[in-house]
Amino acid sequence: MNSVVREVYDQLFDALGPQHWWPGESPFEVMVGAILVQNTSWKNVEKAIARLRERDLFEPRALFAVPIEELAKLIRPAGYYRMKAKRLHNLLRLVVQRYDGDLPAMFAACPASLREELLGVNGVGPETADSILLYAGELPVFVIDTYTYRIMVRHGWVEPEIDYHGLQEFFESNLPEDVKLYNEYHALLVRVGHRHCRKTPQCEGCPLANRLPDSGPVTPEW
Repeated sequence: MNSVVREVYDQLFDALGPQHWWPGESPFEVMVGAILVQNTSWKNVEKAIARLRERDLFEPRALFAVPIEELAKLIRPAGYYRMKAKRLHNLLRLVVQRYDGDLPAMFAACPASLREELLGVNGVGPETADSILLYAGELPVFVIDTYTYRIMVRHGWVEPEIDYHGLQEFFESNLPEDVKLYNEYHALLVRVGHRHCRKTPQCEGCPLANRLPDSGPVTPEW
């Protein structure tokens, strides 16, 4: 087991504290947010979610019944609203037609099979699928995003050519299977990535700056 993985978590948690993720009021809201947050900030997503909440649409069958054109107008604050309306509708189709809108039944399914079903939804990639599994379903799946990749590569802990599934396996094989731990770890990495590990790194003040290689940050590929 690679002790660095746990040491990094402890260092981040000591420096930044709990992050209280995901900021959704229900599993279904988390699922909707996972689609809406693609290529935008959570602040914009909150505006779109507020509009859906005002219409009392936070129930799978109710939201699925909304025509796509109307749905696009409702989620406009989230950006790329026409595309996201189609993606959200595709996800809702799975929830309603496959699971009759029953999220507990959905998340009681075999996690590996459910992940494949989610990935089969047009507009749902690995990060979105895993975010739904972890944050809405409370299933032990470690979410990988660009920030996580940059942090791990720049510090020399993984090779730049590692892919999504390889990096996910790196975390899951070096951590106990713990939903709360996966949740907190990913949230901490996102915070550090947003503040410091950008395309052009801002290492000053980063909790992990002391762990950079002597030769400086390694260049990531993605």
